[in-house]
Amino acid sequence: MAEIQFSRGVTEDTIPDVRLTRARDGSNGTATFYFQNPKALANETTDDITGMYMLDEEGELTTREVKAKFVNGQPEALEAIYIMRSRAEWDRFIRFMERYAAENGLEKR
Repeated sequence: MAEIQFSRGVTEDTIPDVRLTRARDGSNGTATFYFQNPKALANETTDDITGMYMLDEEGELTTREVKAKFVNGQPEALEAIYIMRSRAEWDRFIRFMERYAAENGLEKR
């Protein structure tokens, strides 16, 4: 089980574009998630978005850095930034992403 939620208990079905950066010494890194037309924006209840929660069997990774993108006054996308401040946090994030990729058919070929 590996899933992403923006509101507690509501799994996001949209698969994000994820971009990673990491310091040369591996001491920190950043993951930027971009969700085009996510389910979280579909029901006009954006007040329920309290952060991005990445859940798997190890527990939960959380970020509050979530921004909505609007086009002509309509919500179109969500961008979330998850910051990793140590090698251990980086390793934990990578384990989550491997599970998330396997669950959503995104594993390497």
